[in-house]
Amino acid sequence: MLKHSIRWLVGLGAVSALVAASATPAVAAATIEPYFQDATLAVGSEKMSGLLLYANEPTTLEGVSVRYDYRSLTGKISITPADQQTCTTPEPGVLVCPEQFAVVLNELPPLGSGIYRNGTKRVNLAATEDAQLGDSGDLVVSFEAAGGRRGSYTSRVRIGEGVDLAGGPFTTATSKPGGKVTVPLAVSNVGDKTVTGFVAVFDLPYAIRTKDRFSNCRYSDDHLVSCQFDQEIPPGEGLATTLNLELARDTYAPTNQSGYAQFMTIADFEDLTRVREAVGARTAAPGTGPKLTLTDAPNRTRQADQTDVGPGYDYTGWIIKVTGRNGTDLAAIGTTLKGGVGTVVTATVGFRNNGPATLDNVSEEWEAATHTLVELPPGTTAVEVPLGCQLRPGTRTYQCASDMLLVAGKTYTVDFRLRIDKIAPNAKGTVWVNAPCECPAGGGFTGDIKPANDRATILVNPGQGGGSGDGDGGSGGGGSLPITGTPTSLLAGLGGLLLAAGLGAYLLARRRSSHFVA
Repeated sequence: MLKHSIRWLVGLGAVSALVAASATPAVAAATIEPYFQDATLAVGSEKMSGLLLYANEPTTLEGVSVRYDYRSLTGKISITPADQQTCTTPEPGVLVCPEQFAVVLNELPPLGSGIYRNGTKRVNLAATEDAQLGDSGDLVVSFEAAGGRRGSYTSRVRIGEGVDLAGGPFTTATSKPGGKVTVPLAVSNVGDKTVTGFVAVFDLPYAIRTKDRFSNCRYSDDHLVSCQFDQEIPPGEGLATTLNLELARDTYAPTNQSGYAQFMTIADFEDLTRVREAVGARTAAPGTGPKLTLTDAPNRTRQADQTDVGPGYDYTGWIIKVTGRNGTDLAAIGTTLKGGVGTVVTATVGFRNNGPATLDNVSEEWEAATHTLVELPPGTTAVEVPLGCQLRPGTRTYQCASDMLLVAGKTYTVDFRLRIDKIAPNAKGTVWVNAPCECPAGGGFTGDIKPANDRATILVNPGQGGGSGDGDGGSGGGGSLPITGTPTSLLAGLGGLLLAAGLGAYLLARRRSSHFVA
């Protein structure tokens, strides 16, 4: 369901702001950036939200205390503890909540992204009976931790009118790779106040595209991101239209491709996306064609900010059953290394997706699409290991997790820095893609259509230092198993990732990394 799977949020970020850097951890203390999403509140309802902390290194924060300063809205809103935490109120309009345990910032996908996140315990935000439509103010959320670490983020809180949107029923369609389907887009007003404008936010996988370019919609390449409508929906009524979708030719088959659309008020969408401008994230491109409209309805000027007070059924979705056979061949990439005793050489190894299908394993579990084993040649020692690669206990073999999305025609490699300790002519190691893995979500990809090229050799010989790719998959380069990198400006690099705070888990790697936009 969309509330658990906001893939499109990645498309709202400025991932291009992440600059490639050494995989070696930095010496300086991690940069930590806090974020707390804007909120529009209606009298009689409440929203739960929490402070998110982002860092450019794995970080554990001890003695964390979070302070909510809403004095500019004293008497207009209340903030109370949630998640069974104990907080204090040192003065009106201020809430202080210490964390009971250490806050460990974990890495976000893709593996080796260099972005780490965790959240503190949440609080409830509610409008008081004295709040008036149009009231607004700042909420300053700050944190302190042991060692003098601290930071703050200022969010906007508005008082709006409560409405209730509901999505249409889920539907099913059938197509082959490269085929076209038409699906319904329906929304209704199940509240008692007229909805004056709304936004459909799309959660579509890599395979689902559209050639339409409506002027009130935004796109990332051929992927539909969102559409904004200025139409009204009276209580008890609904609107509908259809969308023309296409499957990419490299869609894996047979499989099921699921897409969703979530409906939200314009104010709630602004709360979600306003951070884009603050951090300089690029925006998705608006279409240049006609306007997409639902059933005929009179336009109405937006009189007040509105917020959805009944989330949970405000989405619709489609399942496209992909027919036929379209498989994936992942071919291992080895390398040949030369050097003398004591020489440190770079082994660039991995695999290439020879297609014809893209392998898409994006899921809530953030599991890799495949796993690669790298067995070091005898007489060598790894002095630098890529992020996402772990040594199997009692062996000389590293297990490396891939990204979740492996695009047909792309190469995915990593660099091991190996020290040659002993000269042994034709010393051989092995690269094995699609290797077995005892992983939480299963053993990885087992449907390779050409398993004969799943293994390649790492060959070490005496001679001048260096390394070159070989093996059935061709030369290395052009991608990575884990993407190593460190953001130069953490919030700018996280322009889109931060948007996930208010909607739940998001999934990374839906868009090609060079085209992630906001």
